[in-house]
Amino acid sequence: AFGGFGTTTTTAAPAFSFSAPTNTGTSALGGGLFSQPAQTPAQSNQLINTASALSAPTLLGDERDAILAKWNQLQAFWGTGKGYFSNNIAPVEFTQENPFCRFKAVGYSLMPNNKDEDGLVVLVFNRKEVDIRSQQQQLVESLHKILGGNQTLTVNVEGVKTMPDDQTEVIIYVVERSPNGTSRRVPATTLYAHFEQANIKSSLQQLGVSFSMARTELSPAQVKQLLQNPPAGVDPIIWEQAKVDNPDPDKLIPVPMVGFKELLRRLKVQDQMTKQHQTRLDIISEDISELQKNQTTTMAKIAQYKRKLMALSHRTLQVLIKQEIQRKSGYAIQADEEQLRVQLDIIQCELNAPTQFRGRLNELMSQIRMQNHFGAVRAEERYYIDSDLLREIKQHLKQQQEGLSHLISIIKDDLEDIKLIEHELNESIPMRGGFFS
Repeated sequence: AFGGFGTTTTTAAPAFSFSAPTNTGTSALGGGLFSQPAQTPAQSNQLINTASALSAPTLLGDERDAILAKWNQLQAFWGTGKGYFSNNIAPVEFTQENPFCRFKAVGYSLMPNNKDEDGLVVLVFNRKEVDIRSQQQQLVESLHKILGGNQTLTVNVEGVKTMPDDQTEVIIYVVERSPNGTSRRVPATTLYAHFEQANIKSSLQQLGVSFSMARTELSPAQVKQLLQNPPAGVDPIIWEQAKVDNPDPDKLIPVPMVGFKELLRRLKVQDQMTKQHQTRLDIISEDISELQKNQTTTMAKIAQYKRKLMALSHRTLQVLIKQEIQRKSGYAIQADEEQLRVQLDIIQCELNAPTQFRGRLNELMSQIRMQNHFGAVRAEERYYIDSDLLREIKQHLKQQQEGLSHLISIIKDDLEDIKLIEHELNESIPMRGGFFS
């Protein structure tokens, strides 16, 4: 049972140490694709027999052999069945790996970029992710026992990811501590080679591990060898076209897909990744919504603080005015003060001019009264305005009214300040005359 990580009977390796790593030669990611061994005599005979079954069978010795050849060709296209071609030689077994099978395609997979010294090894469990996460500590302890229970070794989980068909991918690495106190990660190829030993592999299978793989980047030599040698059963022309169509040769590598089962597996993986991306997008969308709410709140606070700053600025200005009046009390009017008074008079005249703000405001009020008057006289007339246009007009008038109200408030405050200045100036004139008489 999966729940018995701690009680599963395993064959513990005796005090295993990774201090002397074993070089496996090639990464496990490549599988059989990276090595293209020379053809053996048995393989050559297989090719000859396949060619005979497809082109010139001599089983019956008459025109029926031509029909048999077409039947063998059909079986080869489908990748199943047996091709009889001679009475003295066993029939050819057609599989989907044969070069004539039509159910083949080439896809692309992302090349890993992890170094061998990162020590990452992938273990695929036939268990759900929730089960793995709930018993992750027991899993780590069981893997430690499989590694021999050496106290200098520590098993760590790098990540857990859901896979199709209720499988879970667990990425682990092992840290080895030396007697002098230093530590290092066990190389991925070394750890993978240890897991591939027969007794260790059976122990992993008892834990539910169906597949293991070292997650290491491909060397330039491995990539070159893979690209130059088409996989078994893949037409060289298709392989060359796949290399040309590679959308990102620096990150993606062509991978053969043989049969509907492999296509279905990749489709499930793609669907699983799409769901994970959608989940991540939903989380990001929620974060964006929360940030937008916070932004709205912040903008409202900023507007509130601006209004408060303006009010404090006016109060500060009033205090400065009174302070300046007290400080200048008893002194003659200076040239800059006289210049400031002249400027204030000019501003007041502009505000009171018929064509300026106060005049425009009076004109607008007159037009409103006239419209009300005409509306009462012509009550029988009906006008219809589009709702969107009416909303825009109301919004515009509201903004105008707010602007005018704010302007009037400023003008009133300025008038009060001018009156206060004039009053203080009038009171200080006799006193100044006494000083200069």
